[in-house]
Amino acid sequence: MCVGYNTAVLLTPSIATQCGFSMKHDQFGNALIYISLQNCFSQNVVTRLKFSIFIQSELHQVVETCQYNAWASREVICDYNYMEKQPVDLGFRATTVVFFTPEGEKPMSVADAQRRGYGIRNTPTRLVLRSPMMAPETYMQVFKTSTIFEKKWLATQVDAAAACPIQEGSVFLTQKTITWYLPRQMDPMISSGQFKLLEVHFGINGQRLNPLELQARGYSVALNDFYVITELPIGGVGGYYKSHIQDDKYYVSYMIEPMLELLWTEDATNEQTRYKVLFHIATHLLVSLLPSAETVPGEMTFKMVLGHFAVDVALINITFPAEVLSMADCSVRGFNILEHMSPNSSMKVFTLEVPFSDPAVLKQVKILHGLMYYGVTIFSLHLTFGLMLMDELEFFSYNAHLEAVVQNIVPPSVSGGCDKENFYVLVKYGSRGYNFQTLVGKRLMTPSLAQHYDYMENGTHFSFVVPFSSPDVAVEAIQSSFIKGRLDVILNNPETNSEIQEFSVACNFLSTLTVNLFILECFPNGTMTALALKLESVPSLNPSKLTLEDPSCGPVFSNDRYAFFVFTVNSCGTKRKVYFPPLNFFIYIFFLIPRRSEPYAENSKGQLQVVMRLAMDESYSKFQSTEDYPIAKYLQQPLYFEVELLKSTNPLVSLELENCWATKGERTSQPRWNLIINGCPNPVDPYQVVFHPVWADARVRYPSHFKRFEVKMFAFLLDLNLVLQIFVHCDVVICDAKNPLGGVCGKQCSKTKEMIRGEFEIEVQLGGGRGMLYYCALSSLDCINLNLLLFCWQVKNVTFLRSWILNMYQLDQYA
Repeated sequence: MCVGYNTAVLLTPSIATQCGFSMKHDQFGNALIYISLQNCFSQNVVTRLKFSIFIQSELHQVVETCQYNAWASREVICDYNYMEKQPVDLGFRATTVVFFTPEGEKPMSVADAQRRGYGIRNTPTRLVLRSPMMAPETYMQVFKTSTIFEKKWLATQVDAAAACPIQEGSVFLTQKTITWYLPRQMDPMISSGQFKLLEVHFGINGQRLNPLELQARGYSVALNDFYVITELPIGGVGGYYKSHIQDDKYYVSYMIEPMLELLWTEDATNEQTRYKVLFHIATHLLVSLLPSAETVPGEMTFKMVLGHFAVDVALINITFPAEVLSMADCSVRGFNILEHMSPNSSMKVFTLEVPFSDPAVLKQVKILHGLMYYGVTIFSLHLTFGLMLMDELEFFSYNAHLEAVVQNIVPPSVSGGCDKENFYVLVKYGSRGYNFQTLVGKRLMTPSLAQHYDYMENGTHFSFVVPFSSPDVAVEAIQSSFIKGRLDVILNNPETNSEIQEFSVACNFLSTLTVNLFILECFPNGTMTALALKLESVPSLNPSKLTLEDPSCGPVFSNDRYAFFVFTVNSCGTKRKVYFPPLNFFIYIFFLIPRRSEPYAENSKGQLQVVMRLAMDESYSKFQSTEDYPIAKYLQQPLYFEVELLKSTNPLVSLELENCWATKGERTSQPRWNLIINGCPNPVDPYQVVFHPVWADARVRYPSHFKRFEVKMFAFLLDLNLVLQIFVHCDVVICDAKNPLGGVCGKQCSKTKEMIRGEFEIEVQLGGGRGMLYYCALSSLDCINLNLLLFCWQVKNVTFLRSWILNMYQLDQYA
């Protein structure tokens, strides 16, 4: 509806063409209305237009006022549905219009021309001729007329011509660029060959653009001798994409309406012509980009991008194998569906996020190499997108299949236990690349702390040993017969500072001491140490205020957790106790190496256990039990011995083999063959003893408390008779590793090739039988010489059952 001069006129397509109106839609569905300044309802010089629009029966009124002073002699406008020319008239009344066509001249009265859809209007200063682009008298979009004006007895004739370009032959396309060629000289509008181009302006949708706007949008305008050449990027700002469905496939075409405005003058007439072209360009059909999918294993989510689509496409629903969900249903289900526009708002995409946990997602677990640790889970999702072209209300669909292969995520885990003295912790790494850190108690497992706790690791796990006396152990209760300790181990994610797993193990450690007092160690110089531990259940206890039985004996060091005491065995109220345990089988007195001073009694208590075993092989992982003796071996068959110092937690003490020899009976019997002399292999033995190194592992906490050696099986020959049973004996010396004081403790043997064989054997496991020997702490005691007797084997499978045990002597007195 158009309102002008207080008159309302319904604008039909025919009237709109006659009167200079056109309407288009942009990519968002907005109506763009173009109105000629010389329309049927406007006034000259100042144009004021009032019109009304009905949208869904609702009336909207618009009033626009425009001023346009720079009129050229001729104004030619090429719109998409009409062409307009405005030559100057002489104030006469137009009566007849002559159309020039290839078939000849066609005179027609003004009234008849208007009835055929032409717009003919003259004002006191202008003649306006407007022709539909597809009018019969318009040939190849060239409109040429001669208008006859009459005034009483006078008549005059005004010739006018207009030409508008067509897309065919003037537009060239590549995948990224549109090139439009507009002739500089538009025949038949230029009557003479001499003309001068004064101005060239470029715009989009009828709006001029300045040079900076041209550059920012990627447009360019150039001239040569024949054409004005315009280059436009496909997908650039100002144009839009339109959707098309062909054979159930989705395509788009790019639409844009550039404007060129030329101003020239002809030398012959000295008249200016303004030529404005609103040129509609549509590309051929283009294939839209295919959808892409992305899997985020850490988020356990399918992420899909569907597009690109023109803005006239709407997502209506999504079909899953078992159901169809609208967009509202998808939101309630927890699917994240969003619509995103491209930076220039010419295309859009839909993004969809579906968690792996949704019932629509299928899951299949595959196990590789027979282990779940190396397994994967395959997540798959089948879905169909239901879409619609909003302008045509045409529906189409797109099928998608998403699949993600995710390695099973196994977090690290911790387990452990304890024995009489230590906590043993095993940590499994879990999935490869799972980053975590370990806290023992409240301390981070640093390299130095790991070394202190005998840290060992391989490709799948690591382990460490924490003594009960460690400050990282929490004491939960102290009884007269045991102390209850707890070790906390926490695995943390350092990136999120979140806890992966917390593990606690609590054990009872035997104690014959008074409540709240845990004896750590007694020493040969007559001193003792004690540790008073603070219970977690007694937070108010101040360890620095604790004393021994003698109130004057306070701690030499204390903190908020424990108090540490150092005292001599005859001070601070200590008491001595003599204990004789029952003895089994045969008793042998150990022998002392001559001392620099006589030993004297001190108030102290301690115990020492030493055992010699025969291993099954050089791995030292399995041992012969006591019930197996005597053991049959062949000549030259290797025998693997291990000697261990038990019941000692002092890492500065080392066990050394002074002498080892073989007899056919008791240790002093003859013949005797020396295997080790003063800590070194017998140099005259053709098959010398081979020492094996000892490495720390789950069983061997202090390698210095162990000795391992290898002997080739041999036999004695007496009176031309072969002795079928032999025994191996060893004298053992306990040394101070920090102060060896010479002798066997400080002796170094020259290594031969045979002696260092097996130097890199590492793994040793618990096994074998053991005997015990207790001792008391003696002052001025450099080392102790011990006799060990191991009953061995027979030769050539002749069995002699002779049940002996290791020498055992238990002494709990101070002398």
